[in-house]
Amino acid sequence: MPHFFEIAIGTFTLRPYVFAFFVAFLLVCVPHVGWRRTLIFTATGYLIAFSSEWLSINTGFPYGWYYYIDTTSSRELWVAGVPFFDSISYVFLSYCSYATALFIFSPLKAWRWNFAALETRRIRRSFSVLLLGALLQTCLDVVIDPVALQGKRWFLGQIYGYREQGLHFGVPLSNYAGWFLTSICLIAAFQIIDAKRLDENSAGLTRIPFHSLLGPLLYSSVLIFNIVMTFFIGEHFMALCGILMYLLPVVMVVLLALKRVNSFTKDQLGEHLRDYPWSAAARLLKLGK
Repeated sequence: MPHFFEIAIGTFTLRPYVFAFFVAFLLVCVPHVGWRRTLIFTATGYLIAFSSEWLSINTGFPYGWYYYIDTTSSRELWVAGVPFFDSISYVFLSYCSYATALFIFSPLKAWRWNFAALETRRIRRSFSVLLLGALLQTCLDVVIDPVALQGKRWFLGQIYGYREQGLHFGVPLSNYAGWFLTSICLIAAFQIIDAKRLDENSAGLTRIPFHSLLGPLLYSSVLIFNIVMTFFIGEHFMALCGILMYLLPVVMVVLLALKRVNSFTKDQLGEHLRDYPWSAAARLLKLGK
């Protein structure tokens, strides 16, 4: 029993940054879709991620052949040869990618002390959000994996490697194809869970000010953390490649978002209000503002 507690404590203390992002995910996702959907997706997302990693280290699919280096299983939780923290990270990565795609596709409303995306059930479950969310998550891994592969040079530690040297800073292209496939599965699972009528009182949008920006902010935080770590280990060219990959898309998203603010139609607003009558926008209209 004492060893169990040591493992439990070590799982958190060895990877505090992972669980900081996970807590941030809970704080953003629960007000967004309700606590039941959040818990179901956390469990489902973990199982999808773990299955993909277990399959790849044993069969080479979907990421290609790679292996985990067991140096910490006596100090943190591992499940069937896969570190627990690694699979759980897929959950918050997929959610923040989904939330960012949702922000990009939704009409936007701004008023003095708030800002909201006018989400609808149709947009939440759309193929466009699924595809863009999966691409956004894969792009995150294009930045994350090269620096994670250099884990021995920072506090992550050397936890894995590939059987063959890959083209992208040591990472094989098959890894990114696998990430895209897994991201499709994760976000599709989130959309299916979101469609369930579990608790309609907490299934819509929160009234927390600027909540629609929190998902994209979490996405940006993960991205910035990994770019900072890349600079920290002295891989300036690697970091520059990540920055340049994101520079144009970020500028386009910001400029298009500014152009879309308060330019929605009555039909778009009406659909949002029908789907989420308890949202911040609905409350605003009831107050006559």
